[in-house]
Amino acid sequence: MKRIGLATGALVCVAALALTACSPRTGGNAADGDNGKKITLVDAQPAGTKAVDKVTWAIVEGEPATLNPASSANLIIPNLCDNLLSLQPDFSVKPGVAESAEWADPVTFVIKIRSDVKFWDGNPVTADDVVYSLNLNTNPASQWYGAFALVAPGGIVATGPDEVTVHFVAPDSDFRDAISGQGSAVMQKKFGEAAGQGLGTADAGLMCTGPYKLDKGGWKPGTEIDTVANEDYWNGAPLVKNMNYKFVSDSSTLTTALTQGEIDGAINVSPSSKAAFQGNGAGTLTVGHSTASYSFGPVSATSAAANPKVRQALSMAIDREQYLKTVVNGLGYVQKTIVPEFSFQSKEDASIYQAGYDALPAPKVDIEGAKKLLAASGADLSKPLTIAIPAGAKEFLQTATIVQSAGKEIGLSIKIDEMQASDFGALFYDPSKRDGTDFVATQGYLETPGILGYPSLFLMPAEMGGVFNWSNYNNPEVTKGMSAARNATDQKTAAEQFVAAQKLFAPDQLQVTLAGTYQLTYLNNKLSGVVTSVAVYSSPWALRLGGK
Repeated sequence: MKRIGLATGALVCVAALALTACSPRTGGNAADGDNGKKITLVDAQPAGTKAVDKVTWAIVEGEPATLNPASSANLIIPNLCDNLLSLQPDFSVKPGVAESAEWADPVTFVIKIRSDVKFWDGNPVTADDVVYSLNLNTNPASQWYGAFALVAPGGIVATGPDEVTVHFVAPDSDFRDAISGQGSAVMQKKFGEAAGQGLGTADAGLMCTGPYKLDKGGWKPGTEIDTVANEDYWNGAPLVKNMNYKFVSDSSTLTTALTQGEIDGAINVSPSSKAAFQGNGAGTLTVGHSTASYSFGPVSATSAAANPKVRQALSMAIDREQYLKTVVNGLGYVQKTIVPEFSFQSKEDASIYQAGYDALPAPKVDIEGAKKLLAASGADLSKPLTIAIPAGAKEFLQTATIVQSAGKEIGLSIKIDEMQASDFGALFYDPSKRDGTDFVATQGYLETPGILGYPSLFLMPAEMGGVFNWSNYNNPEVTKGMSAARNATDQKTAAEQFVAAQKLFAPDQLQVTLAGTYQLTYLNNKLSGVVTSVAVYSSPWALRLGGK
């Protein structure tokens, strides 16, 4: 997840908003909103042509702990660091820093680097820089480790001045899609090695190739991150000359600032403010597709929350339709499991994935059944369970309150812990921050087209990419099926193996999925003619203000 309610891919002109000149996806469609009204979903706007001196953008998830792509997932990084491959508004993958990245054989992946890509300091990107950047993610501490779990030890090597070869211990059907996200963000080796542990911090900074650069002193901790256009950007100078990021996690404060024009835009704005956003304010609300969903899941292997029957009981006690009205304000839909339908619509064998999804039972309220399941769980429920949420985030507080109420109705006591944004963010990467916590409420999403990567984070063993498998979930049949899907050398087999595994892991509720959501982006009217993509797949993943 980070893919988890923090910010959870670096995309070129996709995923939420792009002030660039990429080709828009044609057409839009409609979905049912509140009161049965149709919502027009916008995937892209006409290519931008107007220049803007400055844009002030709100980071609703709060101040990031770091801008190091290997250590954080946030909205700012995609504007600083380019990926080897880039995700498009139609969820397809195209070249980025790499002019090509393809399989030479089932276990050998060859990357050809563009000759015209330079870092902010003017030095060209070399194969050694790419090897350095990719190797950061072979460390199990990296949030992108799951995408690299099948890379052979020492298997990322420079095989030419502009060529990198990646060797695998087994075929990996998910890898190419995965590196269209931030797992392939390219950084300069020389700068990174000199910065050491400080890489990506306000003091040390970083050195990347993207359309914006972070100058020394540009990050003012606690206040803002100020970036300036990279006029020599290989993909064309940005239309916006100065991109300024403010940290505004309180939804009421953000709504006022946006509608009064104090802040120019934000992704992932609060659905509860829909009426205000659609009123006579300074800008316009755009609604689009998304792979995002609200859920909650266990963070400890020793807690009662690690017991599947406890999670199943809570799930059975929650009315999803009421959740949609209360929390999402009609801007979402009931989602059966952790992987949303939209994520596989463009896949070669989408019909197989769809049939598997359709076969899953829809969640239903069953209070008496939930009570019986809880009683049969054998879990120690003598002490309240704690659910962590970020402070100031209305939807998360509503989510936690609904979970708390559902627990009370079936005899389960739940406490709510509102954590400051920095502490909540650290919870996902620092085990000590999870002490005393049983559940965490999140808004997770898929940032790349691959179906396997996201659920693997929660249900696979840690050494196989389960970086968020904090409950030590272990079902050998699920592991076998997911591995078979990943090792498949044809898409049909991959789809069939995944669907078989999903049938087993979906009932275990590794993440209790409450609702899938649409992407909500608010843009100041001054950005009209500048914005290209309001495409929306993954939650806060890529405000893209790139070239021409």
